Amino acid sequence: MADKRDGTYFVVRGLVEPGDKRGRELGFPTANIALRDQRGELGDGVWAGWAERADGTRVAAAVSVGRRPTYYGADGYRLVEAFLLDFEGDLYGERLTVWLGKHLRNQQAYGSSAELIEALGRDVAAAREWVAAHPADGLPALPEPPPDGEVRHLS
Repeated sequence: MADKRDGTYFVVRGLVEPGDKRGRELGFPTANIALRDQRGELGDGVWAGWAERADGTRVAAAVSVGRRPTYYGADGYRLVEAFLLDFEGDLYGERLTVWLGKHLRNQQAYGSSAELIEALGRDVAAAREWVAAHPADGLPALPEPPPDGEVRHLS
């Protein structure tokens, strides 16, 4: 499901929290931000976007929003999980602002970790393609950051 709203973004901000480290085990370490919206108004899925660190540095990201259905089914706690492309470092406790720019696909449960890793590889490739065409300096101004864990729509 491709997002047809080119030029609009969803933005979420929050402290990076420790997770179960499964992303790291799969080769895709993520920065996890808890969502206040557990009903799913934003909708679960995988997105291409940008993450802004506390120092203002912006890093391209492939971002999962949802309950992690491969491991938790419909019962998982909804999170934003941002895999920052070409980034190495510790983000725990840091406040990130994440721009979700293009919806790449819906979340789905995979039959194995190997199948999930293949899908994540495709997601990262699609995110790289999107961010190359949508550089961080083109992000809309954020007049006021949203409260932690709250999603805001910008256009």
